Amino acid sequence: MAQKAHGSSDKPAMKNLRWNVDYQTTDRVCNFNRHYAEYSGYWKTTDFLKTVSKSEPTKFYDPVTGKHLFTAPIGRTWDDFIKESESHGWPSFRDEEVNWDNVRCLRDGECVSITGTHLGHNLPDRKGNRYCINLVSVAGTPSEDEK
Repeated sequence: MAQKAHGSSDKPAMKNLRWNVDYQTTDRVCNFNRHYAEYSGYWKTTDFLKTVSKSEPTKFYDPVTGKHLFTAPIGRTWDDFIKESESHGWPSFRDEEVNWDNVRCLRDGECVSITGTHLGHNLPDRKGNRYCINLVSVAGTPSEDEK
């Protein structure tokens, strides 16, 4: 992806991030990074597990644009989503949970938003594609178009 005004995106991450994720980590991972991630298990140190619904799917939004990127869990239980995410160290999404209008997977496995935000990587396993995504990369608040 080509260099843009703010790393791989046109602008910095939004300040009103969900789940009490760290702004500097978010901006660095999402906009000035092509290969690295937040540390394994970071998502469990945030408010995510305390505040997200355990009975309804959660929508995840781009921290730069507020575009809808993922909805989970779909086709599995909340417990299955969490178990798989804990097992791998990062929130893990499956094909049916990806909003392909706003997400792309590059040839090298990197997952990005259509506007250039680094999300994580596709690391397929025996069940199929598994998108290992940084929580900071999906902790945005919805844009006006997404509300």
